[in-house]
Amino acid sequence: MRASWTARRLGTAVITGVHAIVFAHDAERARAFFRDTLGFDSVDAGGGWLIFALPPAELAAHPTDERAHHELYLMCDDVHATVAGLKRKGVEFTSEIAEERWGLTTAFEIPGGGQMALYEPRHPRPNAPPG
Repeated sequence: MRASWTARRLGTAVITGVHAIVFAHDAERARAFFRDTLGFDSVDAGGGWLIFALPPAELAAHPTDERAHHELYLMCDDVHATVAGLKRKGVEFTSEIAEERWGLTTAFEIPGGGQMALYEPRHPRPNAPPG
């Protein structure tokens, strides 16, 4: 039986979520992109320092023969429709949609903040939305 992530206790502490950080050369432009273009809700932690709410998250550990590293992907239900909608908002994509054995992937430019991957998962998901 699979237990809910909220029930995973570490002694007296509980892991309650993931806080991902995007380091950007122009944090104001990157924040505006997440707020205005992607439409993420946020709170102001003070002085315009926005903390964005995200949809449910997943974490996977993959083997590598290269340097150990971390990657951040945004997920969507339909990558073709999501890309089309974001392109209408002026988002610049840095790679074509590619089919991997685990899903469809692409990447886009974060204004002032490098690029970020986007994918439509085709693997079992622990917190998959209904349908």
